[in-house]
Amino acid sequence: MSKKGLFITFEGIDGCGKSTQLNLLSEYLKSEGLEVVITREPGAKGLGEKLREILLNYEGEVSSNCEAFLFLADRAQHIDTLVKPAIEAGKVVLCDRHTDSTIAYQGYGRGVDLEQIKMLNRIATSGLVPDLTFVFDLDVEISQMRVGKTKDRMESAGDDFHNRVRNGYLEITKQEPERVKVINSDDSIENIFEKVKQEINRLK
Repeated sequence: MSKKGLFITFEGIDGCGKSTQLNLLSEYLKSEGLEVVITREPGAKGLGEKLREILLNYEGEVSSNCEAFLFLADRAQHIDTLVKPAIEAGKVVLCDRHTDSTIAYQGYGRGVDLEQIKMLNRIATSGLVPDLTFVFDLDVEISQMRVGKTKDRMESAGDDFHNRVRNGYLEITKQEPERVKVINSDDSIENIFEKVKQEINRLK
């Protein structure tokens, strides 16, 4: 893989195993001599951590539009202060959730207008688009079993919501097949990672 800055995002419904695969890929890329930055949305650092606490644990009512704007505010801060500087410095940025999460969760899941979300995503990111996005696809029933009984505000939204989110992700993969790669997450960690590496090696 050439030593240039890259932006790779990891997506999917809760419990899909994306964070595990992100960490495995980080170790693999480091072994290839690349400098890797691991981050997440929401809540990378500083202000983002405060926004994450509100988004995932606020106990009062949060309107769908408010929720979307909070995610977008976190994203704008994250891109400007962490992601862009890292890419410009030639690092590989691995991000746990990004713009596709807002489309899937707030758009398909909550029913916020998709075109508005896409427009606002472009504003929040100043047009930055990931070089590669993985969507780890998993049946909602299995995902909820993996999450367990202790759930945050988003995880507690119910099966109907999470099925809409899952279908939203699959629709995104159909719309952007060059950027977004869907991987069946109902498999062993090792087999899933082999598929991740196959896609990464195509970037070489």
